[in-house]
Order: sequence, then structure tokens, then C-alpha cells
Amino acid sequence: MHTQILLYRSLTRATLLPLRHVRWSSDSAALRTRRILSAIQPTGALHLGNYLGSVKNWVDLQGQRAEPGDDRLFALADLHALTMPKDPKVLRDDIRQMAAALLACGIDPAKSTLFRQSSVPEHTQLNWIIQCLMPMGWLNRMTQWKSKFLAKKGAAATKANGDASLNAFDIADSRLCLGLFAYPSLQAADIILYQATHVPVGEDQQQHLELTRYTAALLNKTVKQDLFPSPQTIFTPTKRVMSLRHPDKKMSKSDPTPMACIFLTDSPEEVLRKVRKAVTDSISVPSFDPANRPGVSNLVTIYAALANKTTDQVCQMYQESTTQVFKQELADVIIETLRPIQANLQRIERDPHYLDQVLNAGAQKAREIAHTNYQQFAQLMGL
Repeated sequence: MHTQILLYRSLTRATLLPLRHVRWSSDSAALRTRRILSAIQPTGALHLGNYLGSVKNWVDLQGQRAEPGDDRLFALADLHALTMPKDPKVLRDDIRQMAAALLACGIDPAKSTLFRQSSVPEHTQLNWIIQCLMPMGWLNRMTQWKSKFLAKKGAAATKANGDASLNAFDIADSRLCLGLFAYPSLQAADIILYQATHVPVGEDQQQHLELTRYTAALLNKTVKQDLFPSPQTIFTPTKRVMSLRHPDKKMSKSDPTPMACIFLTDSPEEVLRKVRKAVTDSISVPSFDPANRPGVSNLVTIYAALANKTTDQVCQMYQESTTQVFKQELADVIIETLRPIQANLQRIERDPHYLDQVLNAGAQKAREIAHTNYQQFAQLMGL
């Protein structure tokens, strides 16, 4: 009981806290083989921010030495994609396009399991149990939900031309759906279901992974079994790729400025044009100073990530150069990185049966793991 009280008390504060108060045995977790799991929403074409922020890290993890029995599972989070309205045909096309792009980037079905989240019904089954146990306060404190909620309230206030509308704000009329509020619990279910030990994430997902650790501890406490490990973080080397036109914002395919985002399918001419138009400043020599030179620093970050160098090494390389020359050579690096990816993508798109085989085989393997783990937990819950 003491452990349970500490667990709930720590989560009633303004933010989720480190798990120093939660006790569970790590002995059995240490005996488990390493299982890496991550997921990406199928939102159509991949852009450079997606590639450097997650996918390149997944591919690099495949090259690391693995112990016998180690697993790498990568999911297409199509259930998460439903939190925003989707045309069914567009969603199906996006799923296949994303799967093809991941394979083209280097996800190897012989080394990793690639599957659709919706192909494994245990995701939603476990999620329901988690939602029956998880306090709503945990979800209400998630910063991404807060940002969406406050943005809607602010828009309502602006529309009404006054603060009075904030007091009368009706969440039911805001089009903020339950899925947006509760999707971190599904995200926790995605990870816990496979007894994942390691999760590659970016900085903006730290709070969600912390919530997953609390949830795993809560489930273990509920069934009085050390069933689910506490997943550890694998941070992506590239923290964040920013917009080429608005370096204070993340690179996004939804950016209304076409020149702000480089897609993995962009032609060499498009890449060069976008890099040349990227926002910099009046200082001619490239340097890394995110606070004072965000635009140039973003370009240095991209170069360093693609060339497997540090930002200091890149700045040293161009300390006698100009931003104009640096942009040209950055474009060359991007073009050479994209060339084999684009060739692989064309090959995969010419063979749709190959894509079906990979996704079907991945779903079968993922389902075997998920079914075993879910059944064990469900029986302990009395189901």
C-alpha cells in the first residue's frame, strides 16, 4: 500500500516526476533480452525531420551488435492517426507510403519487425484495461494535451473578442476528441504490450515515456507480479530539425510555406532551391549558436547529422568559408543521402506484393508476442 500511495501522490503534482519513489524488482527485467520498440504515425511522405529525428536512429540501431533473442519492432501507428479526421482512402495510401519509405530508408525485415498497429488487436484490448486503472489526472497533465486544449480556448476567446468565452468554453464544441486526450494511454499500451525494454524517442516524447513507466509499475502492482519492465530511453542523436523558413518551429509537412520542408522524395533541384532559400542572417561565416543564429544553426545540425559529424566539426570545416558556399555543400550532402533512398523507394513501389508480404509477416510476429503477453496479464486480471 505504501508504494501505491507514493505512486499516486507523485502523479498528482503539476508534472510527472522521476520514478525514484516507485519500487519494483529489476532482477527479472535484467534477465530479459533487449526489446526495442518505436512507432510512427503514417502521415504520408517522410520529410528530413522525420528521417533525422527517428528513422535514421532506427536504422542505426539495426547495425548495432545484438545479443541472441534481441528484438526490434517498429509499428505504423495507424490507430493513433485516427485522432484527426481521415479520408479512408488517404489513410490506406498513407500507411503503404510510410511503410515503403521506412523500408527504403533501411529498415530491414530480416533484422526488424515492421507492422501495422491495427493488425494487432491486443493494443486496444490492453489499452482498455489501462484506461480502467489510470487516473485521469495523469493524462490531464500531459503537456501536448495542455497545448492543444489551451490553443482551442485561446481561439475561442479571440473569436468572441473577449475573455468571457474562456469561462464558458465548452470542450464538447471544441472538436477536441477523447482520442486526443487519451492517446498517451494507447501509446503506453503499445510499449507495455511487448514488454519493451528500450524505446527510441525524441526530447518531446520524454513525458510520454515517463507516463509509460508509471503505467507499467501500476499494472505490476495491480496483479502483484513483476510482469512488465520499466522501458528505458534511447535518445535520438539529432534533437530537433527545424523549419527552413521558420527556424523557431519544427519542420513539418503541414507548414503552409512549401520551401520550409524537405521531403525524402524531393528532386535534387528542389532540394537545392529549398536550401538556398533557407532563412539565415547577415553574418557570412557559418557557426552554431541556436539562441542567436537559429537558421544557420539548424542547417549546421542537418549537415552534422547526415555526415555523422559534430556541429563543432562542421563549423571548423567552414570557418574560412561563407554561408552561401556552405548551403551549396549542404544541399549536395542531402541530395547524396536521398539518392539511394529514392532508388529503393521506386523499386518497392514497383512491387506492391513485397510490401504486403513484409507487413503481413511483421503483423504475424508482432501478434504472437502481443497475444502471449496480453493473455498472461488478462488472466491475472481475472479475464
